[in-house]
Amino acid sequence: MQYTASTHATLMFRLIWLTKPSGRCFHRDHQLWVPLTLDDFEAINRCERSLPKNFNFAGDVLDQWSRKEKTGERPASPALWWVNGKEDEVKWSFGELDSLSRKAANVLTKPCGLERGDRVAVILPRIPEWWLIIVACMRTGLVFMPGTTQLTAKDILYRLRASKAKCIVASEEVIPAVESIMSECPDLKTKLLVSPHNRSGWHSFQELLQTEYYQFKEEEWDAIWYWLDLKSSDVIWNMSDTGWIKAAIGSVFSTWLQGACVFVHRMAQFDADTFLDTLTTYPVTTLCSAPTVYRMLVQKDLKRYKFKKLRHCLTGGEPLNPEVLEQWKVQTGLELYEGYGQTEVGIICANQKGQEIKPGSMGKGVLPYDVQDNPEKTAATIRGNFYVTGDRGVMDNDGYFWFVGRADDVIISSGYRIGPFEVESALIEHPAVVESAVVSSPDPIRGEVEFVQELPKTITGKIKRNVLRDREWGRT
Repeated sequence: MQYTASTHATLMFRLIWLTKPSGRCFHRDHQLWVPLTLDDFEAINRCERSLPKNFNFAGDVLDQWSRKEKTGERPASPALWWVNGKEDEVKWSFGELDSLSRKAANVLTKPCGLERGDRVAVILPRIPEWWLIIVACMRTGLVFMPGTTQLTAKDILYRLRASKAKCIVASEEVIPAVESIMSECPDLKTKLLVSPHNRSGWHSFQELLQTEYYQFKEEEWDAIWYWLDLKSSDVIWNMSDTGWIKAAIGSVFSTWLQGACVFVHRMAQFDADTFLDTLTTYPVTTLCSAPTVYRMLVQKDLKRYKFKKLRHCLTGGEPLNPEVLEQWKVQTGLELYEGYGQTEVGIICANQKGQEIKPGSMGKGVLPYDVQDNPEKTAATIRGNFYVTGDRGVMDNDGYFWFVGRADDVIISSGYRIGPFEVESALIEHPAVVESAVVSSPDPIRGEVEFVQELPKTITGKIKRNVLRDREWGRT
């Protein structure tokens, strides 16, 4: 085995152009079906009624909040609140999100020529336009495929060819990668650039958004409901990159289903001091971030900070060490509610409000979800009535699940099967260790500990154990 301990890590992001919100420019087309009420959505979430045949998240959820603003049933509080730490700020009410996303929808359907069912690759950083494009896709029945701006040309090529995407929406930093593989993507017909600068061969989203005034008809869209303890008065700050499932869970569907506010800090580079200052400056009530962030935060003297309204903290994406859970609670008085899920199925297990938290556990199972597309790969994950995640874990007598590791992370040593997470949790208890990673290594005896300044990570802060494992086995 190889134990690797790290002292610090950073997350890199880049700031690009921002569209200023404009006035309302659209008519509301007549509903083709009776819209569901928020009580209906709650009943569906509890499996007390089936999903409706016709449903559009933008029209049946977001526009309900917009109508309530217009009738005075709720204040025109922000649906999206974006800051960048450089005095730039965007606040869109549900009414403004309504009108702007309709304009964006017409950009996609008119000049871009897209039709219901077409696939759209969306590769944007955490800027307001990402939310406009996502809502616009829902309004028009387009299938959006979010991706991180850290994707390589090879990554983008695979996604475009596998999905047969008709359109790509991208920011400046990925233009070279996209243009280098264009000739290998025969299905790609339209390129939409989100930038203050024009580029030959690309439509300008900025220019088109300012000129679109067409009346708009909404399409149907299937939706799934997720776990989060939110009320309409809440402000949630979800740190997930726009390319991952947690962005959809925490920054779109579950938040806006409840009429709550999505808070976004552009944060060009993760900085613990900036992060903590933001929590003391803005009325964030709900925080969701990867365990790596919490591991970094508990190294600070958190008792010096007075968070404005923080009441609920969530984490997921990788296992949460019990030591970090304990330190966070001691310093802030708040629990950390861990959740576990995958892109294919959403949230699978979660510690929910009102439940006892067992340190180190992912909580209990939640409602099941379906897997669609790619029938071959989907079939390979099905065993009878079960979806196989590829992870290993155990369940105790109370129904709590405990993460052991990925199937290929489990280590065989002297005939014993060893889950890396248990060893990592033991290592992190030492005060000199900020975080740890355990991988297999062809050691002649049992194992060794190696101390390093930082661990290789994905852009969302997950430790790249496969990189460490390949390094140990000489595969790099």
